[in-house]
Amino acid sequence: MKSIFSLLLIAFALWMQPLAAQNLSAEKLSAEFDRILSAEYKADGPGCTALVAQNGKIIYQKAFGMANIELDVPMRPEMVFRIGSISKQFTAIAILQLLEQGKLSLQDPITKYVPDYPMHGYTITLEHLLTHTSGIKNYTDMEEFGKIMRNDMTPEEMIAFFKNQPMDFAPGSAWNYSNSGYFLLGYVIEKVSGKTYPEYVEELIFKPLGMKNSLYGDDAKLIKNRAAGYQGGENGPQNALVLSMTLPYAAGSLQSTVGDLFIWHQALHAGKLVKKETLQKAFTEYKLSNGEGAHYGYGWFLGDLQGSATIEHSGGINGFLTDAVYLPAQDVFVAVFSNSEAKDPGTPATKIAAWAIGKPYSYKEMSLSEQQQQEYTGVYETESGEQRIISIEKGVLYSRRTGGSPFVIRAYEKDKFFFDESLATLEFKREGKQIVQVISSQRNSPTLVWKKTDKPIPVQKEVSIGEKELAAYVGRYELAPTFSITITQEGGRLFAQATGQGKNEVFAEKPDRFFFKVVDAQIGFFKNAAGQVDRMILYQNGQEMPGKKVQ
Repeated sequence: MKSIFSLLLIAFALWMQPLAAQNLSAEKLSAEFDRILSAEYKADGPGCTALVAQNGKIIYQKAFGMANIELDVPMRPEMVFRIGSISKQFTAIAILQLLEQGKLSLQDPITKYVPDYPMHGYTITLEHLLTHTSGIKNYTDMEEFGKIMRNDMTPEEMIAFFKNQPMDFAPGSAWNYSNSGYFLLGYVIEKVSGKTYPEYVEELIFKPLGMKNSLYGDDAKLIKNRAAGYQGGENGPQNALVLSMTLPYAAGSLQSTVGDLFIWHQALHAGKLVKKETLQKAFTEYKLSNGEGAHYGYGWFLGDLQGSATIEHSGGINGFLTDAVYLPAQDVFVAVFSNSEAKDPGTPATKIAAWAIGKPYSYKEMSLSEQQQQEYTGVYETESGEQRIISIEKGVLYSRRTGGSPFVIRAYEKDKFFFDESLATLEFKREGKQIVQVISSQRNSPTLVWKKTDKPIPVQKEVSIGEKELAAYVGRYELAPTFSITITQEGGRLFAQATGQGKNEVFAEKPDRFFFKVVDAQIGFFKNAAGQVDRMILYQNGQEMPGKKVQ
């Protein structure tokens, strides 16, 4: 293996034009990739596989962490993952193949294939489904979805599950991610091709391309090198919740490896699946009826990374998170797959891609005096009234948005700050010497302007509650079928842990009202007629989410 990798590095050095200008050696680049991934994926925890290619050649392929923690199986690059919504690009290309064969039109109404689908007075086309502009409600956002997650269902049964939901908006007028749209596209593929969706992708895509480690999701089938999937738990990783793979269907049921995804990527751009002019339609931003761009084509997001255009998509499904980004100008492809819902590969993939094109996110912190830090503190607001609070705690500056967690910010230039845990930045603007606003920027997100107000920074005061009184709140409270908050006690301290998240201490501001310090949220406890605590309400983002005590 060492000799093969050395050959790759030698070959890489010969055609590494974008990086040569940056004086980055192949060894340094590989070391940076190692540093980024090893910081996120520890040797004894859930892991990842990663692949980086440039100019059509793989320059880096490694694995970190564990594929199966219970069996002590280390991760390997050839491990098979659920790829979640990266599946959507396979569905989109299947539709475009049928388009080229003259078997359908993107302007066909969905009632041509699902005659009884409610149109609510609109015309909903296949193109609306492809671009997430149909207005059809996303079935995975429905409260009832949690109750059917384990159930095997036919495509017809699943469509019946969501088809009578009210529309979110008029087709083409707005953009909202909808798994329902891609589920319907899978059904269209079946109706037009005469094959089931699993048969179509396996017979007409995977086999012809030699994607030997890719398949439609099947938990009953024995799959060599399948990685186990995890989610966060109270004491660390735990096995992910069961999900029938009939439910994601054409919106997210495929399984693959980073290596096979690169085979797919290469075949696409070589014109092996659809004509290049047809593929370009998939990579063209859809325009809404008001002329605004949707930042989405057919099965891919269209974004920007350090000034370079990207074609990308991520995936999230029980036990797994995936991310793949392509920068066409530099011909750089990056894929990172994680076998844990608590380990998002998006930021590592973005950092790796930035290094690969010679534009790394590399900030050097500059020190600020206490007086300089004080200049930035305050309450800032957008025109819509959302707040961003900049505060100091123990000599460190923090930024917290309405309903969010506080994040450390560090100065790298005068009035410019970066975040410890993301790629977002803040830039403060002055009139004379006075700071009057802050501008927040984050990749593929709208730039927001926050005006500084005269409002005081809110301060929550803690009150002392006895251990006996705290004990009455201990228990598990169900806020939704798949979401609960567990309250535990350690002496005079109370802790709350939401499903799939870590445990955080809550602090009393009243005998029955507690607040978090790690996020802008509060919990209220309530008693029944017998004087027993039987329910809670979670207050966050202006919403009240009640939960019944179930144990």
